[in-house]
Amino acid sequence: MFKKLMLLLTFCLPISALTAAPASSSEISAADLLAQYSDFAKQYHNFTPTEQELALMQKLKNKQVLVVLGTWCHDSAREVPRLLKLLDESQVPLTSLRLVTVNKNKQDDAGVAHANNVQYTPTIIVMQNGKELTRMVEKPAGTLAQDLTKNLP
Repeated sequence: MFKKLMLLLTFCLPISALTAAPASSSEISAADLLAQYSDFAKQYHNFTPTEQELALMQKLKNKQVLVVLGTWCHDSAREVPRLLKLLDESQVPLTSLRLVTVNKNKQDDAGVAHANNVQYTPTIIVMQNGKELTRMVEKPAGTLAQDLTKNLP
């Protein structure tokens, strides 16, 4: 009897793991992100942007910024707080800033990640009038400010 029960559990557990509902995901404010996730807050407080980085951020004036992140993702915990600090200290006026959290399958409740072809986190997309101008995926090639402002006038 015990062997039959173990055999049944062996076959049922992987199926239930595959069908379990993914973690909830949605938009989150910068303040809530930093208040609710200590890794993000620590990175925010430890990052000091250079004057050059702050000057580069002015190229984002009147642009839309979409950030798709995983609160579980170490790359997101490193790059998103840096972005928030750059935006705060540069005081660049954006048209909008959206922070969208995704589950480990890179899915969110509203389908934002899918609509923007997000495959890795974080993905930071700079747009103007809804048209993508540039994107940074996972980690920048140079500095974050350089990557987000490349090819921008």
